[in-house]
Amino acid sequence: MKSRKVATILVAPLLGALSLTACTGPGSDDEPATPVSIDQDWSEADPITVDVFDGLANYMGIQGGWFGEIVKEKFNMELNIIAPNVAGGGDTLYNTRVSGGDLGDLIVADKGQQMDELIAGGLLLDAQAYYGSMENVTPYDDAVAKLNEDKDGVYGFPTAVSSLKPTEPSEGLDPTFGPYLRWDLFAEVGYPEITTLEDLLPVLQEMQDAQPEGENGQKAYAISLFGDWDGNMMVTAKQPATLYGYDELGFVLARADGSDYQSIIDSDSEYVRALKFYFEANQMGLVDPESTTQNYDTMFSKYQNGQVLLSWWPWLGQSAFNTEERMAEGKGFELVPMQDQQIFSYGAEVYGGKQFLGIGSGAEDPARLAAFIDWLYSPEGVMANSSQTMGSAGPEGLTWELGDDGEPALTDFGRQVFLEGGADVPAEWGGGDYADGVSALNVSTVLPKDVNPEIGFPYSYTYWPSYQETVANPLTEDWSARMGGATTTVEFLEANDQVIVAPGSSYTAPADTSEVEANRNQAKASIIEHSWKMVFAKNEDEFDKLLTSMQETANGLGYETVLEFDMANAEAQNESREAVAAEFG
Repeated sequence: MKSRKVATILVAPLLGALSLTACTGPGSDDEPATPVSIDQDWSEADPITVDVFDGLANYMGIQGGWFGEIVKEKFNMELNIIAPNVAGGGDTLYNTRVSGGDLGDLIVADKGQQMDELIAGGLLLDAQAYYGSMENVTPYDDAVAKLNEDKDGVYGFPTAVSSLKPTEPSEGLDPTFGPYLRWDLFAEVGYPEITTLEDLLPVLQEMQDAQPEGENGQKAYAISLFGDWDGNMMVTAKQPATLYGYDELGFVLARADGSDYQSIIDSDSEYVRALKFYFEANQMGLVDPESTTQNYDTMFSKYQNGQVLLSWWPWLGQSAFNTEERMAEGKGFELVPMQDQQIFSYGAEVYGGKQFLGIGSGAEDPARLAAFIDWLYSPEGVMANSSQTMGSAGPEGLTWELGDDGEPALTDFGRQVFLEGGADVPAEWGGGDYADGVSALNVSTVLPKDVNPEIGFPYSYTYWPSYQETVANPLTEDWSARMGGATTTVEFLEANDQVIVAPGSSYTAPADTSEVEANRNQAKASIIEHSWKMVFAKNEDEFDKLLTSMQETANGLGYETVLEFDMANAEAQNESREAVAAEFG
């Protein structure tokens, strides 16, 4: 970080937006917080371990590996990740720690309800005093101001900020969602025509018959599910709805353009359609019977071994299976051309995504945490923190380097990591498998699609000319030939009017009232339980009875009260999207 004197400096635009002059520092009701510089060599500070409560993390414990080594080297700090996704129990861990008055030293939580209640409960630090010297966050002042609007302080920093227009897809070369199949097996069964969702089933049957086992000799299934991400509904039953432009907001499926809103338990909803799809797939022997008990990690390993043939997310099937060696053999996951799809795409968030970063009010060394957060927005920090899971290239000198022509390119090690299934990290970078050392924060500060100002190319290596030139292989060449010459999935979808962008408005729903919260918790538990039973129902009669039971039970638990609340929020979300599209259009 460049030296920067901040004893008397605050960022003027943000001051006006947030009325920070009215904010007070600790122990004072009258004086504005005194600016504190974070510009120092933190590697010389005393070592500390900070508790990181992270609602997105899929790992629990001390951050190790290469990312942990970078954090230790730069900040003499260890990150102890506290992950409700791993601990289980939904919001139980969050509620327990909030009740105890200490959520964590560093916090990754949801905007809106969670942020508001953490501020009200005194669990978030007002970082106003440090903000003036957080130079890497400065380019995103507008997003910081929007997040902290009417909060009399700087309590949080937005995630997934971008300089792109909100009507542009944020995801990159592939959307977040899509029908991705093992393209080599799809080719083997003759590239059959797929008109709509249900047409996938006979195709998957043929593919499973063509490859009944994975590379490890274990049984292969067209579909494998998991339950540890279930929230308001069964998460894998929501995914097919995204193929038709819908995303969830509570108990509502809202179309990206605001043209339709569905209650998830309605008999003709896209959610119930997906449950019926899985039920029929299971009747055909296409669903992994271990789906009800396995977690995401177990399922992911099955993708790695070639035991699963359908992926609703490119970052699942492709990340797990599409190694350079396999793609050279023509094997791998690619999106298939389903004729009636119009895939939901998240527009770039000029004001940031759904989560925020904050400093806990009880943090031992808040200045160091402010410096760490600021680093996460720096080119070096974005490259490192968003590597692999978010698409950035990783640390310079390890996974990539600048060539003599000034253009970035993957190193041999980087190619092993991203294209050959992984590699062991050199000892000086922390050792261990690269994937095990990836940032456990599991959240991006800046979209990897944005341009890294230090090199003039996107943070994501997939956009680099050097990458595009070297990754052509029999798999992608065959896919391109069948998809009208398209070189990327988004290019194909845009050319065929098969993507629908929800403008990135950074909308956050208001907090549930106590009545809504109580009813939601009861209803969603019943919906999830019934949903899983419906997938594995013995026959269609039992499926129908379970559907009726799900609807009646949910309604008896206050579902309709929650639905009314969520519907109003879905409509407000669309108004916000229309407004930001007009503002930046």
